[in-house]
Amino acid sequence: MAVRVLVVDDAAFMRMMVKDILSKNGYEVVGEAENGMKAVEKYAELRPDLTTMDITMPEMDGISAVKAIKKIDPKAKIVMCSAMGQQAMVIEAIQAGARDFIVKPFQADRVLEAVRKAVG
Repeated sequence: MAVRVLVVDDAAFMRMMVKDILSKNGYEVVGEAENGMKAVEKYAELRPDLTTMDITMPEMDGISAVKAIKKIDPKAKIVMCSAMGQQAMVIEAIQAGARDFIVKPFQADRVLEAVRKAVG
């Protein structure tokens, strides 16, 4: 059975890139969200095996979304996606419960490595 993934990023292009990498490698993208609030709603509805979460988004940022998702499901597996120079935020996200992080621009092998590690 394929690992079910929720892809969260405010940039449609970034969501498309992550979806593309994952679906080509046997993962099933079951949903996407463009902000933290939608991410929390979708997570509650879909209960994916893994969520990829952008850090900076409108309405609710990725770190707040991680905390909210962890309240719904303490075992949630989340991989953060960050731009260069967001180390402090990445550390905060990991402390909030994220398993790993990927830096944009995405490299397929790094995305897959983080996803495998988080799900593993």
